[in-house]
Amino acid sequence: MEYAESQGSPKSRSRLGIALMVVLALVGVWALVKHFAGGSAASAGYEWDFTVLWKYRSLLISGLLYTLLFTVICVVLGLLVGLLTGLGRLSTNPYITAPLRAYIEVFRCTPVLVQLVWFYYALPVLTGLELSATAAATLCLTLYGGAFYSEIVRGGIISIDSGQTEAGKALGMTRLQLLRRVVLPQAFKKMVPPLMNQSIMQLKNTSLLSLLSVLAVPDLLYQGQVIAHDTYRPLELYTFIAIAYFAVLLPVTIWAKRMEYGVVKEA
Repeated sequence: MEYAESQGSPKSRSRLGIALMVVLALVGVWALVKHFAGGSAASAGYEWDFTVLWKYRSLLISGLLYTLLFTVICVVLGLLVGLLTGLGRLSTNPYITAPLRAYIEVFRCTPVLVQLVWFYYALPVLTGLELSATAAATLCLTLYGGAFYSEIVRGGIISIDSGQTEAGKALGMTRLQLLRRVVLPQAFKKMVPPLMNQSIMQLKNTSLLSLLSVLAVPDLLYQGQVIAHDTYRPLELYTFIAIAYFAVLLPVTIWAKRMEYGVVKEA
């Protein structure tokens, strides 16, 4: 009975957390509207004008679409890197595992903003290859995400009971067949929730690109900064950007939580 209740409580907490986030968002929007309508913003020396958003809607929409597309590309490439690295980390050969572990630790233990600067400035100096801003950002975020994805893949695989692997070997399966038919299908269910959470982090990491003005990657935050410089309306632009990120990430976060609780329930 206690076990059943402990399984039900996370789902209840999830619904409560989601409801709380939605309520806080609605309260925030209501407070902003009341604040602007009451004229207190004007008395503080700033008059809010959200019509600028409509005037520059094409730039904002293109920035949002670019952010989403850039995130999808980095996530897909990062998953490929993470899968190969995670499988390589399962090897018993130290000449394979040592470089892979070094790569993972370097990217996990250094700030992503520093990595972006390094890839754009230092990597071309060391290699002699000229990288565009988009190429440098894609390469950096791909390897950054791959370092985290690889540990998720490795952890999911080693979590599978070794008895199932031994049973597959007894049936004459090769290592590739064991991975494809026995290990990966079960491990994937456990990997999905943390993979989703890391992908959400990848989307939020794209906002760091705008901090490096020299990169000039036309994501949502960069477009907002350009418009703010032209219109002198930074508060309206950053409010819209925050709402846009929230609107995109909240459904994905809810979906990831439901998948996580589904895995816990099956276990």
